[in-house]
Amino acid sequence: MSEATATDLYEVTMALSYLREEMTRPATFSLFVRALPPDRGFLVAAGLESVLDFLSGYRVGADDVETFVSVLGRPVRELEPLLGLTFTGDVRAVPEGRVVLAGEPLLEVTAPLPQAQLVETCVLNLVNHQTTVASKCARCVLAADGHPLVDFSLRRTHGPQAGHRAARLGALVGFAGTSDVAAAHALGIPAVGTMAHSFIEAFGSEEEAFRAFARAHPGPVTFLVDTYDTEEGVTTAARVLRSLGLGPGCAVRLDSGDLGALAVRARALLDAAGLPEVRITASGSLDEFAVDRLVRSGAPIDTYAVGTRVGTSADAPYLDSAYKLVEYDGRPVMKLSSAKVTAPGRKQVHRRPGHADLIALADEPPPAGAEPLLETVMRDGRRTAPPPTLEAARQRFRADLDALPSEARRIRSPVPPVPLLSGPLTVLAARERHRIERDVLAG
Repeated sequence: MSEATATDLYEVTMALSYLREEMTRPATFSLFVRALPPDRGFLVAAGLESVLDFLSGYRVGADDVETFVSVLGRPVRELEPLLGLTFTGDVRAVPEGRVVLAGEPLLEVTAPLPQAQLVETCVLNLVNHQTTVASKCARCVLAADGHPLVDFSLRRTHGPQAGHRAARLGALVGFAGTSDVAAAHALGIPAVGTMAHSFIEAFGSEEEAFRAFARAHPGPVTFLVDTYDTEEGVTTAARVLRSLGLGPGCAVRLDSGDLGALAVRARALLDAAGLPEVRITASGSLDEFAVDRLVRSGAPIDTYAVGTRVGTSADAPYLDSAYKLVEYDGRPVMKLSSAKVTAPGRKQVHRRPGHADLIALADEPPPAGAEPLLETVMRDGRRTAPPPTLEAARQRFRADLDALPSEARRIRSPVPPVPLLSGPLTVLAARERHRIERDVLAG
């Protein structure tokens, strides 16, 4: 089986119906987020590179057909029209790292209708998960206000692949490193880590543990100091560091308790021991809300390690996203369901400094000085360019983040910007609504 079977059953049944009815003309589907989750003033587009990898390798093979036969309980001959199907379409998308808003298409897929339908589930999954986590990581960057952040999420993400992606998304928005060894190696980002409480407990005393760790790792070391008593742990760590002549680059890690108060006491103890260059790292159920409180309180914490709550986007673990047909065979289409109305036609989003984003039809002339967000990234089933670097995505993110209004950047109760619809798009939507009400609903 290939990833072609990672789909909802109704994608297969619809695709078979389209093939039977010879409905294979080009269709455009638009993927967008209807509304932002609570406490979100913006989103960060992510997942596109995974989508392009998926579409580039998409092919329904014999094993996939056998799987469809098994779950549908239908004769092989009825599923054979799917055999050998590949993705031959185009993709226009917002590059990873860009800030996006509710209602704005993150990507649009244009392909023969059966193809565009079959890939829906995986495309949504890849964009939803990664945009959700990237947006959470971005808020941590805002909260940290220049302090380094590292990813400690692997052990509690929803599977190793999700952990790998969380490490990448953190790096994409500016995290300094990850504890995930495989991700660090694959992505060329720093691997970071210290020790667990079990390491301390395995020795007769904290001092024995610290000295053993330093012997095995002669470079800068970070000692976990809260296994028993935090202040005593800091005092012991300082004694070991001084006796070994270590200092620059070394750190102590606080992992529990009142991190702000403990950081103040740890800083005082380290300074009194003549170790002002030894840094303090904090971890333990941190997210942007906790980091924001600590930074605002002036806690002398140098580095924040964020894990579970960020890698799973615990407070907002999903997006209200949709992948909707907006055009078939050159004909604009739309949905009129209550609270789920979609705008017809292929689209573009134009961004101008000092103006609200403008969602327009794809072939509309752009406003003066506007930058189009969606770019053609795949044509005829092939990438139009090699994958961009993480650094390129970081630069896009930083530029967009800096341009956001301050109220959208707030950690608590942010106010997201609201994009506008262009005149031609508004006219087309009204015309298509009238046509549906006249020709379809009226019978």
